[in-house]
Amino acid sequence: MQVDLATQLPCPLAEVIAQVRTPRLLRQVASPLLSFSPLAPAEFPDTWSEGTYWVKLKLFGVLPIGRQAIVITYPQMENAQTFMLRDNGYSPLITKWDHVITAQEVSGGTLYRDRVTIEAGILTPFVWLFARQFYAHRQRRWAALAANGFSY
Repeated sequence: MQVDLATQLPCPLAEVIAQVRTPRLLRQVASPLLSFSPLAPAEFPDTWSEGTYWVKLKLFGVLPIGRQAIVITYPQMENAQTFMLRDNGYSPLITKWDHVITAQEVSGGTLYRDRVTIEAGILTPFVWLFARQFYAHRQRRWAALAANGFSY
């Protein structure tokens, strides 16, 4: 199943790219629904490099819900005006969490899009429902941060 959500952010593309590359932003936009704690490596880098990062997830910052692999790549786009980050993640229960972030400059700011393909066996509809709410929450947090100059 797939989630596909987009929002226009009131800031330049370069700022969105700089922010999306940081684990700090992930933690900020996911809060308070999910918290991410690094497992391997033991600390998050300042910026995401291509590679696999294992994290411990907590719902609302308190309820452990397992671990997840965040598998970062930066695919090349034919359109040089579009940025892409892919997290082709997975966990013991979720066999596919293929999250593609794209950002492109538009009049008045940047169009930011989350596309996520999810496979979790019989749990897929429930995971999809959570993902739909989670990414809507993230985009609301993104918009608020962008409107305030990413002061966090």
